[in-house]
Amino acid sequence: MPQSQAIVEKLRSAVINGDREAVRLATQEAVNSSMDPVEIVERGLIPGITEVGARFAKMEAYLTDMMMSADAMKAGMNIVLTKIPKERIGMQGTVVIGTVKGDIHEIGKNILGALLMAAGLDVLDVGCDIAASVFARRAEESGAIIIGASALMTTTLPGQKDVVDYLNTTEKRAKYSVLVGGGPTTAEWAKEIGADGYAETATDGVKLALRELEKRGRK
Repeated sequence: MPQSQAIVEKLRSAVINGDREAVRLATQEAVNSSMDPVEIVERGLIPGITEVGARFAKMEAYLTDMMMSADAMKAGMNIVLTKIPKERIGMQGTVVIGTVKGDIHEIGKNILGALLMAAGLDVLDVGCDIAASVFARRAEESGAIIIGASALMTTTLPGQKDVVDYLNTTEKRAKYSVLVGGGPTTAEWAKEIGADGYAETATDGVKLALRELEKRGRK
């Protein structure tokens, strides 16, 4: 087996196993061996997280498995993306994701972020406990097309409405598709607050994001 093939197989397996340190070491090995950084992503990292995502969607993997693999993939991406000129990554569009103000839950958001990257989107994760103005500012700075706002508690659901309201107030609403998700979120709630869509699962979130990109002529 050629060296590059052995490395990407090692990398893919490490992502599937959710082994962050193994992913970091394999990614660094690939970089040190002068492998094309785009190839590292497309043949190693993405196939690994895609496999875990498929297993998760078929209920063949647990939430903790998906979370660990997403975290492991992020370790590799943090290394390799610094080596790739942005125009070569081939991203279809930028998505800003975060958990709304007052909410510190991140697992679902992190899983969604990993699956969005696997689908070829450029993901800017702004973290948790994020104010509406920060969502808007980071979207403006990054050239994002989509804003994904997560809420995992009933008490923080109004934070999703705040994002939509803030964009309306600043007359920037038309620039973005605002998507919402999280345990207490519903399609009815999304419609009530004027969001562009709701996703029940991370897999549904990817499909929804891709549909929104297609609407905006970016896919």
